[in-house]
Amino acid sequence: MIADLSRFDPNGVSIANNNVFGLPFTEENASLIIIPVPWEVTVSFKSGTARSPDNILKASLQVDLYDSQFQNSWKKGVYMQPVDKKILLKNDYLRKENELYLNFINSGDKVETNKFMCKTLKEVNEGCTFMNEWVYEQAKTQLAKGKKVGLLGGDHSVAYGLIKALSEHVGDFGILQIDAHCDLRKDFEGLHYSHGSIMYNVLNDIQQVKKLIQLGIRDYCEAEWQCICDSEYRVVTYFEKEMKERQFEGQTWSAISDEIINQLPQQVYISYDIDGLDPKLCPHTGTPVPGGFEMEQLSYLFKKILNSGRKIIGFDLSETGVSKDGWDENVGARVLFKLCNLMLSQN
Repeated sequence: MIADLSRFDPNGVSIANNNVFGLPFTEENASLIIIPVPWEVTVSFKSGTARSPDNILKASLQVDLYDSQFQNSWKKGVYMQPVDKKILLKNDYLRKENELYLNFINSGDKVETNKFMCKTLKEVNEGCTFMNEWVYEQAKTQLAKGKKVGLLGGDHSVAYGLIKALSEHVGDFGILQIDAHCDLRKDFEGLHYSHGSIMYNVLNDIQQVKKLIQLGIRDYCEAEWQCICDSEYRVVTYFEKEMKERQFEGQTWSAISDEIINQLPQQVYISYDIDGLDPKLCPHTGTPVPGGFEMEQLSYLFKKILNSGRKIIGFDLSETGVSKDGWDENVGARVLFKLCNLMLSQN
């Protein structure tokens, strides 16, 4: 089904009754489906990202549709599904349970000595497994219909189900991870599907992921460093310190981008944790770290990926915070628009 855009004015004020970015598409006639996942059960510092899909949706009405790089990509159609209130309610309950659990272990007590905490940990882990299966089924359904799929978190753990569904749908691919953190911890804080374990779990469980390229990493532990060293170059990490030093010594971002792209397989999935950006752009993200990218640096890299002939097969955007002045959501909406245009610019 092709959308009738004859009465839609892309230069006018966004109509709130329309969907994301004020676009008049439906799930049936949109080429790209955004699945919102209001989940932050395992976040270990600042909360709020479970509410970001709704807030980004509202902020997206302020995004102008003209993109000089992708002038008419939006006409292929973007539709964001409604936030599933049952998933949000489950998140809210388990988030409180996990806070009790984290406070307990942070006090130095042993979980195995407390039956209530053992039960709480089991319940949280089972809830995260449920969320992964829910995302997987949602993504699998859309991919079977021939739709392109993007994911809007929530914390970074929400990406697992989409990556699993894509692995069954498209075969081998690589992941380009934008992040301040490696997310390579095994069972972080005793939580199997923690936001800090997403890439460890993907590498361990999904063999179709042949390469993980990490960009902007500037906060990590020794175990994660060892995981990278032991990966036999399945994981290639561009630490921020090293990238900045190379640029200080005269290397251009263009040359570094070419080096990054040359290591990517033909099919590329973008996993965009917003804390990979400079915290001035995302001050209310869950775990902000000094340093980080400007948005245009990454847009330039994405343009070069497309120009290389590689195909972007999906994306997730996670860890956007919620702010009183709407700044984080505004930035998140603009990152989302760029990711959507990247996907829609391809056949």
